[in-house]
Amino acid sequence: MTLLPPASPSPAALPAAALQRNLAYVEASIVEDEVLQAARERAIELGAAPVAPSVGALLCIYAQLSGARSVVEVGTGAGISGLWLLDGMREDGTLTTIDSEPEHQRAAREAFRSADIPPARTRLINGRALDVLPRLADGAYDLVFIDAAPLEHPQYVEQGVRLLRSGGAILLHNALLGGRVPDPAQRDPATLAVRAATRAIAEDSQLTSVLIPVGDGLLCASRN
Repeated sequence: MTLLPPASPSPAALPAAALQRNLAYVEASIVEDEVLQAARERAIELGAAPVAPSVGALLCIYAQLSGARSVVEVGTGAGISGLWLLDGMREDGTLTTIDSEPEHQRAAREAFRSADIPPARTRLINGRALDVLPRLADGAYDLVFIDAAPLEHPQYVEQGVRLLRSGGAILLHNALLGGRVPDPAQRDPATLAVRAATRAIAEDSQLTSVLIPVGDGLLCASRN
């Protein structure tokens, strides 16, 4: 079963101004602690676009609901999404996070240290995700979060589904790509790649999915 937005707005769709007010209200309702705030500032300095607070909160909730012990993150950034994931994971859980930028991982490591997260709970791998993911075990992970190059989203999704256990979830960030994905006039390579990844999830009979319009769009799919 696939739960995705309709191709065209419904007659009851909110006016744009009201929708923006709602989204701003949602973001403002989430208060991040000092460690997350510092990590967010560092991410902006590094040019590592951080997930919105609403996206982070959803990551935490997904990790909690699934009782996640083993999580893979594609795109470490400055550690913001990792902090949210770790907050929701079991205390004996391990986050494997992959990024090709050493500076990003240094910032994330510092954020984890500031949050008093034991080193054994994080495994930071520096390298291209498409080189690392094939080396990870099939069906061994509770949650896969993808927040990396849109052009490679289809390959990340293919690998991510392989890694999931039954009942696990794959979460794809930037699923709206700044409003380009739902705009049929947009045909640039990154937009086409994200659409292809979304379509692959929608057409996979193993998955039940929904696209949530928080941050830049979070596509969530659970494996049957």
